[in-house]
Amino acid sequence: MIDVIETTLAWRRLSPRMLVIHPFQEVVRAAPALLGLLVAGTSSGGQGQWWSIGGVGLMVVLGMLRWFTTTYRITPEHVQVRRGLLTRKVVTVPRDRVRTVDVTSHVLHRVLGLARVEVGTGTSERRREGRLRLDALTAAEAARLRVELLHRSPVAPVAPSAPTAPATPSEGAPVASPVAPPAGSTPAAETELARMRPAWVRFGPFTMSGLVTVGVVAGFVSRLVSEGNVDLGRVGPVQETWRWFSAMSLLLEIATVVLVLVVFVSVASTLGYVLAFGNFRLTRHTEGTLHVTRGLLTTRATTIEERRLRGVEVSEPLLLRAVRGARLSAVTTGLRTAQGSQRGGSMLLPPAPRADAVSVARLVLPRAAGAPSATPATSATSATSAASATGASSAVEASPITADLTAHGPAALRRRFTRAYGVHLLVLAVLLALWWWAGLPSWTWLIAAALLPLTALLAADRYRSLGHALTSGYLVTRWGSLSRRRVALECDGVIGWNIERSFFQRRARLATLTATTAAGKQGYQVPDVDLTEALRLAATGTPGLLDPFLVEATHVS
Repeated sequence: MIDVIETTLAWRRLSPRMLVIHPFQEVVRAAPALLGLLVAGTSSGGQGQWWSIGGVGLMVVLGMLRWFTTTYRITPEHVQVRRGLLTRKVVTVPRDRVRTVDVTSHVLHRVLGLARVEVGTGTSERRREGRLRLDALTAAEAARLRVELLHRSPVAPVAPSAPTAPATPSEGAPVASPVAPPAGSTPAAETELARMRPAWVRFGPFTMSGLVTVGVVAGFVSRLVSEGNVDLGRVGPVQETWRWFSAMSLLLEIATVVLVLVVFVSVASTLGYVLAFGNFRLTRHTEGTLHVTRGLLTTRATTIEERRLRGVEVSEPLLLRAVRGARLSAVTTGLRTAQGSQRGGSMLLPPAPRADAVSVARLVLPRAAGAPSATPATSATSATSAASATGASSAVEASPITADLTAHGPAALRRRFTRAYGVHLLVLAVLLALWWWAGLPSWTWLIAAALLPLTALLAADRYRSLGHALTSGYLVTRWGSLSRRRVALECDGVIGWNIERSFFQRRARLATLTATTAAGKQGYQVPDVDLTEALRLAATGTPGLLDPFLVEATHVS
């Protein structure tokens, strides 16, 4: 026992195999600059090539130093990482502050049997210096470390040790299941809630993630041309393409550009969807955690403690909503919301059929009145089959994620149209002024005028998206049009209420109610709701919190 404790408290190094990956990563990061040095050296008689070779050597040395100067250790109270050569830095995280553990494996990591571990503590995404990252451990070490930190298991060395006796099937489970799992099913220690299906790939083109690829490719080509001093106008294929394009009429040119862009973005979005969400799987473990695994080339595993889950968010961007798709994200403490629901650790379901997102939301919501519970009978089923098995019950009908919402009334409707047409008419007036005095082409303001009916449709859709409810111990709010969102937030997770009223809201007797919480985005709004209804929601959601203020307001009135 003494040897085990001493081994655990000792400072340990990352896997020696990182001596291969770290230099490679540094060279890839500096690739555009190194390529520019190589091209410049070639055009100046070859003298600059030595600078390029020297740069590669420097990157290799820096990559190796990262391994030699990084150590870590796990103690009963803390997780510590020590790194740096000239400036020595020790990052210490209390184990009771650990919220999530992400295990990521890029292609080169997987070839060498490695994984990168990143510990989430609930701090702001902007405080990058406070991140605790181990890049990288062996895959077995990373898996043991994830279980140890999140499942609060006793301290044990993460280094390979002598084999121990295998655990019994019920070891570590709070309640042993009396029913043995059938052959070929998921083990009793976990319950499968959702799994990637090939039919979900059809939602890839509607995520529009390929637009990011367009920007990355354009930026790389621009930098490469700039660093290499290349004149694209002298490249044969570029000249031929430009001649063919210039021979078209204006309308045909616009149609061609739009068509090429749509095809490229669709293909890139679909490819990115498959690479990012391939092999997706969501499971619930008996230790009280949700485990998400996804990715083909780069695999990622995220574990979320259910006791920190405060709700869920169903988001439906306009294109995805048009094909009845949706995403599902967790509202929980300690997750990086700044990166978005697809890239951050809050994702519970990638773009998928909305029915599947609703089914999974019912299963993962913190237990409350009306929230169905997952049983061993559903351990090997998908979210869709689980929903069909419970669809006839009244408990499912009362689920916050499907509850009927209260509309926000005619004042909110007028406000939506006023704001939409106000912005549109302002833009139209500016275009008309520029056309009259600065000679701007007339088609600019003509197009703006022709889009007035579209503005009306957008305003009407924004109003239809507005809604709220207070049911089963949850505050439910929905808003947005280009990206419609519906959030079910547990009232027990609300730590305060903010009521804001602008000048125009006061004239319309409306208010924006914000439920403040330590989870997710730290605040979720019920916009443009009647003031009396906002006060009722706050008083009912957190009984007794507003009583002194309401009594004082009554006396004053």
